[in-house]
Amino acid sequence: MDLAYTTAGGVVGAAVTNYLSKNQERRQQRAAVMQHLLRVAAVRERVCAIVPRRGESPPRHLAGARLLAPARFGVTAVLEDGRDAEHAQREAISDLVVAALTAGIPRRILDFAGGSEQRALQCEAIRVVDLHLGGVLGESLEELMTQCEEYRQATAQHLLRALWHPWQTRLRMHARLRALRQDAAALHRMQEAAMSVLAQPEHIEALTERLGRLSDQDPPRVNNPGPAA
Repeated sequence: MDLAYTTAGGVVGAAVTNYLSKNQERRQQRAAVMQHLLRVAAVRERVCAIVPRRGESPPRHLAGARLLAPARFGVTAVLEDGRDAEHAQREAISDLVVAALTAGIPRRILDFAGGSEQRALQCEAIRVVDLHLGGVLGESLEELMTQCEEYRQATAQHLLRALWHPWQTRLRMHARLRALRQDAAALHRMQEAAMSVLAQPEHIEALTERLGRLSDQDPPRVNNPGPAA
């Protein structure tokens, strides 16, 4: 009898210890994901200027819509410390992906979360270009930025739901992803419309002249990816 109680106690104790250990690990994984998600958002928030792109070819994995703003306008978005915002964002998103996959978040959800931050950075570049041109987009810029922020928040919330309520999220994942695809398509059309206006020859010429004058006054510190944001 004593042996039975001892054995049963050992099994229960091991089970409790194992549960507490996994629970602690889960909390640490969730904390890491949230920390990296904040780092990704911080990159976009720290964009302070655009400068002429210096003979830098577009990254292959970002070819297409996500690189249209800097590619069309021939500019680079830079952070407060002079680093290339796209480089810093790619590093931050890479760290987020590693942490989120470790926490068990499906890759499809991560793709939407990372893609929304990349689109948000492109919208920020559009906003700064429009600012240099004197606000030629008018009210459509505000609509674009509002739509972009709503989409970014929706993807972030979907990621957090998958982090804290994984089983509930999986049950409704297909429906939510379908809605996010529709929102992404609508945002893409708005970005295309805004960039078509800003990319008109007279606007590109005015932007080049404006950035050239600024470069002569204050040479930028760019083209140095630096450490992760």
